[in-house]
Amino acid sequence: MTTATTSPRVPVARDPRVSPLSRATSSPVLRLVVKRLLMAIPIMLGVTILAFWVLSLIPGNAAQQLLGPEATPEDIAQLEEQLGLNESGVSRYLDWLGGALTGDLGNSIVSRQPVGDLLANRLPVTGELVLLAFVVSLALAIPVALLAAYKPNGLLDRVSMFVSTMGLSVANYVLALLLVLVFAVQLGALPAIGFVPLEDGLWANLKPLILPSAAIGIPLFCFYARFLRGDLVDQMQQEEYVTTARAKGIGPWQVLIRHAFRNSSFGLITVVGLNLGALIGGTVIIEQIFALPGIGQMLLQAINTRDVVVVQAAVVIFALVAVIANLVVDLLYVVLDPRIRHDSR
Repeated sequence: MTTATTSPRVPVARDPRVSPLSRATSSPVLRLVVKRLLMAIPIMLGVTILAFWVLSLIPGNAAQQLLGPEATPEDIAQLEEQLGLNESGVSRYLDWLGGALTGDLGNSIVSRQPVGDLLANRLPVTGELVLLAFVVSLALAIPVALLAAYKPNGLLDRVSMFVSTMGLSVANYVLALLLVLVFAVQLGALPAIGFVPLEDGLWANLKPLILPSAAIGIPLFCFYARFLRGDLVDQMQQEEYVTTARAKGIGPWQVLIRHAFRNSSFGLITVVGLNLGALIGGTVIIEQIFALPGIGQMLLQAINTRDVVVVQAAVVIFALVAVIANLVVDLLYVVLDPRIRHDSR
């Protein structure tokens, strides 16, 4: 009879010639994060330069807006000098960029409040609105797409595709006005405008956000449902792994949900990630219609008053959200598909 012996585990000494940064970036996930963050630097610079240049082409400036049409040229020139608006565009951009790199986004030209404080007050409103729209759209789109793809060209498939086509044909601001007309004016079930902080109660907070999130989420639901249904049908009709699974006796629902949906989810994740950046920008009109004090409403007011500093900050936030969303999509690919993790080594 032999006795199994366990040799003590000897710690592996790290090669001192390998730097901690090299060891950290040897992970595929960390390497991907570092790569994407480095790529984000020129993108963010390009976006801010483009925004600053476009704003410089708009006639008028904040001094003229603040003083009004009755102001004399001398008054306007004096205020422009006080606000630093008489400096060159390059100089003003470099001053703004220097402050932004140290975390100081400057003060609003109009209200003189720190832009960081304005963003901190407005960002939760827009974030909650977008989150609700995404949750509602995905919670509706996934089961509808699965039911439609289970029996293509069946009654449920035809009805769902007709409804989704109708939903995509209506602009979200038109849909917003229709929702207000029906649920706020005719039925009186939901408020048409306003925002209540979460501290005042969950239902009080959610109630005024139902209509604006529906105005954003319904077109998204229609788009996601059509996209996912089409991808699922292609998977079920053309992919060999589906045929193999069926040959093994696996039921059609299991094949659809456990196999086809898993592969189709990659395309859905990509579309959701790409939509996020555009969706943040799309809240501008919805926040204005429902009088929500979010980033979109702040941006529109800043454009009207030529408040360049605030506009720059809002543009940076929109671009940053888009960059982060794409990074999260790439990370989800790595987490969900081991082949990508292996190929990236």
